[in-house]
Amino acid sequence: MNLSKYIDHTLLKAEARKDQIEMLCREADQYQFMSVCVNPTWVSFASELLKDSDVKVCTVVGFPLGANTSEVKAFEAKNAVDNGAEEVDMVINIGWVKSGKFDKVQNDIEAVVNAVPADVVVKVIIETCLLTPEEIHEVSLIVQNAGADFVKTSTGFSTGGATVEDITLIRETVGPEMEIKASGGVSNKAQTLALIEAGATRIGASKGIQIVSE
Repeated sequence: MNLSKYIDHTLLKAEARKDQIEMLCREADQYQFMSVCVNPTWVSFASELLKDSDVKVCTVVGFPLGANTSEVKAFEAKNAVDNGAEEVDMVINIGWVKSGKFDKVQNDIEAVVNAVPADVVVKVIIETCLLTPEEIHEVSLIVQNAGADFVKTSTGFSTGGATVEDITLIRETVGPEMEIKASGGVSNKAQTLALIEAGATRIGASKGIQIVSE
């Protein structure tokens, strides 16, 4: 198993400096991670740094609360792709889930999916720590029906991150074909392997070097 190709090397802190983003990109190229995941303002910079590399540029949409309007999320996704993003990780409207407005949740995801070219990977962050198991099941099906590529567990900025239990539930819900990204609090190799064993096909982590070096 090439663990590096599971990892989105991530730096989404508000205070991240240009030199730190540059270092992130250099590390991703050196360790051959799948992507770097950066905030939208850094996409064009990261894209330029990685233009001769196999490392993809991933960014976030409606991050971290998911409470932007669908129109704003769609624009943000399209703008990110125009700036060089190859993958976008959008946050669902969690308040709509809690209100039972599942049709609006699906429309929200579809707005982003439809705003970007078909070859752009769309991952949908459902913020599992804020949902019940029933809601995780329901929302995972909605993500699948909306035509997104991945169900993603977490922003890493809420009350918890990826768990084996949540990944297992999502995998049971969406079946064997759908991709799943585990993120939030993933910090060592044993935890990473357990999440992959449970069904994760991508890992979002700021500690990617530590994970692959163990």
